[in-house]
Amino acid sequence: MKDADMLTTKYTKYTKRVHSVGFRVVRVFRGLIFCCTGAFSLAVSAAEKPNVIVVLTDDQGYGDFSCHGNPVLKTPNLDKLHAQSIRLTDFHSAPVCTPTRGQLLTGRDAMHNGAWSWAFGHEMIHGENKTMADIFKANGYTTGHFGKWHLGDNYPFRPGDKGFDETISHGGAATHQTPDYWQNDNFDDFYRHKDGSYQQHKGYCTDVWFDLSMDFMARCQKKKKPFFLYLPTNAPHGPHYVAEKYSDLYKDAGKASNFFGMIANIDENMGRLEAFMQENGLAENTILIFMTDNGATAGYEIYNAGMRDKKSKYYDGGHRVPCFIRWPEGNLGVPRDINELTQVQDIFPTLIELLDLKAKTDAVERFDGASLAGLLTGKQVVLADRKLVVQWSSKDYPDYGAAAVLWKKWRLVHDKELYNIADDPAQATDVALQHPEIVESMKAHYADWWETVKPVVSIYSRVGIGGAENPSRLTCFEWTKKSNTKINVTDQRKSVWLGGQVNGSWMLDVVTPGKYRFELMRYPKEAATAMSAAYPAIQREFKPFPKCKALSITRARLQIGMIDKTIAVKTTDKVAMFGVELPAGEIEMRTWLMDEAGEELCGAYYVEATRL
Repeated sequence: MKDADMLTTKYTKYTKRVHSVGFRVVRVFRGLIFCCTGAFSLAVSAAEKPNVIVVLTDDQGYGDFSCHGNPVLKTPNLDKLHAQSIRLTDFHSAPVCTPTRGQLLTGRDAMHNGAWSWAFGHEMIHGENKTMADIFKANGYTTGHFGKWHLGDNYPFRPGDKGFDETISHGGAATHQTPDYWQNDNFDDFYRHKDGSYQQHKGYCTDVWFDLSMDFMARCQKKKKPFFLYLPTNAPHGPHYVAEKYSDLYKDAGKASNFFGMIANIDENMGRLEAFMQENGLAENTILIFMTDNGATAGYEIYNAGMRDKKSKYYDGGHRVPCFIRWPEGNLGVPRDINELTQVQDIFPTLIELLDLKAKTDAVERFDGASLAGLLTGKQVVLADRKLVVQWSSKDYPDYGAAAVLWKKWRLVHDKELYNIADDPAQATDVALQHPEIVESMKAHYADWWETVKPVVSIYSRVGIGGAENPSRLTCFEWTKKSNTKINVTDQRKSVWLGGQVNGSWMLDVVTPGKYRFELMRYPKEAATAMSAAYPAIQREFKPFPKCKALSITRARLQIGMIDKTIAVKTTDKVAMFGVELPAGEIEMRTWLMDEAGEELCGAYYVEATRL
């Protein structure tokens, strides 16, 4: 073993030297050494598993890159990555945040995995779906997640419940929304750790996510453990708050100046990540994937790469996004464009094949995505013929036909409009009447697909209370639309700040039967403010935190299952506390905050549920 240890030491030093000068002879050298000793072979095989990093930015459209022709925005580090990568140029996400994230992590269509909306009990991955983190962890990888999650803020849908060894994130879809820590604004914010605690992290949000990621990578490298890192930034999603040194670069961009400034900061952090990987010998044997989660947003009017429409829409401008894949030691050939029709759920099966990961057959059979490994390695020129569906919804139940069907360069939009993007990338001319046979073929595919999703989309993902998370902090983000069709993201912000008269129901799962305490609140506990009181406006560098008006709350009502209770609320009360006995199983809960006459003012925007 001494000879093997000596050989290991020499090999490690040599490998680092080779990485530093960029030679590509490491694989041959490994092959020679592997013949020397079986013990060494085992040691190296574990240490030399390729690492994987997936960076996913939020609301950055295909046109928000200088390498894609943006005439205003400069992204030098992303341009460099683009030049070093295989680029999927006809790659599609969902048109909004959550569905893309669920598709990426499960390899399944959003409406098959359950996370097909952005809130309302339909933004969580159903429990039977294995995630990318689950599979990597089962294959000996350490898994880390730092940044946005937006696939459920409660058990059993948190990142730590979905295969991540380490996770630090903000709540909801963006900082400052109701599931997030009170008054987070992208600077020096409080973020949620795996144990459920919120801890303050000094610095700008994107800087923090990259700092945490690099610390994670360094610790994994020190332990000689391969890692899977999921780094989904909340930038450049709103609120568009960023330091002036970035936004000042784009003063002439008008209302897009802060948005472009946030991208400039992302680009800077990508440069920091690259430098870290080079300095630590990680760049060569790490698969780095960079992509964005949906189409254009705040930069839409300046440049949209010639595409029609933007985020949330079914034309290509809503869901065609960049995807750069780099793996220097992976024998992927020269950097190049691949113009085959591809989709975000292809990434998971691709990584399984590229890395020869072991996965249960039933999990693989459930994939809607296809492996792109053959395309990436050059063993395959074209993919097998297939049709893809893009659909999401902000309703309680999706509308039939509110979707895009993709086939080669054809696009069927809203089950009736047909476009050929090879001839008409701006999708300006509907050619459905000229190609009725293509329309019928694509409509038939959609009809068959719809039958497979109908049983899934009616199922609510239920927060589990009294289980692995206790207490559970519930917010109005999870109110179902069936109980209040007026709910939207604007209401959810203004409801708390301004006392909006909105209400809704939570769909819950009582994990453990027994006695429970429910604390109904208008403000979260960290706000430390009485329910009926006004919360003062706060001046700060960016948009002021608005004043929350006083409400004459004198009563609170809780209805959960067959239990219906009302109690008095004093003007000094921060919570209205109820004690109830609950059986195990699925249950619906609704709350009311009322005035002296018993008139409803609003629902309790926050509830803390504790099994006693």
